[in-house]
Amino acid sequence: MATRLSVNPSPAAKRAKPKWKSKSWWLRQLHTWHYMSAAIALAGILMFAITGFTLNHAASIGAAPVVTPGGGTLSPSLLRQLAHPKSTDAPLPADVARAVKGAVGLDPSGHAGEWSDAEVYVALPRPGGDGWVSVDRTSGKITSEVTDRGWIAYLNDLHKGRNAGATWFWLIDAFAAACLIFSLTGIALLYFLAKNRPLTWPLVGLGIAGPFLVALFLIH
Repeated sequence: MATRLSVNPSPAAKRAKPKWKSKSWWLRQLHTWHYMSAAIALAGILMFAITGFTLNHAASIGAAPVVTPGGGTLSPSLLRQLAHPKSTDAPLPADVARAVKGAVGLDPSGHAGEWSDAEVYVALPRPGGDGWVSVDRTSGKITSEVTDRGWIAYLNDLHKGRNAGATWFWLIDAFAAACLIFSLTGIALLYFLAKNRPLTWPLVGLGIAGPFLVALFLIH
């Protein structure tokens, strides 16, 4: 009969650390998260850096707004739908909103209106410009205006999240999360790699203390 041999783990194997406790494992994870978050946030970082500069120098960057008027007339059947609004800030009825869009190219559907005895006014602000539509409640005359302040103003408004809608709102949150991961993994990598780089922590301290000292002593 063959004898069964039992193999006992060596003391070295018993003392082996789990992978997640090793420095090399953490460095691989941090490098992965660092470059992935950098790739996701790259376009946003570039845009926010450029628009930070343009916003800081907005007074010296000239722009000539371009104003485009528009107009049309509602049919009598649609005009009758404006006789009894649900409230003083109700949106235009769906059929009226579609007719307005077809006439002037601006879509007022879902936007609050300002109802008066004479007209319904709908503000349609947008990044880098402005817009509005007015419908005369007596004649059905549609008047509109679009103001375009140029691509620099457009990017500046995206930087501030101004009038950019819900999708851009959530995109900024996702970009902010990617930047946070990028920053925190960068700090962790500095912690692991700073031993042979004596200037690491003085530069980090300068980067943190510089803006703080300027804000504390030079902003009045």
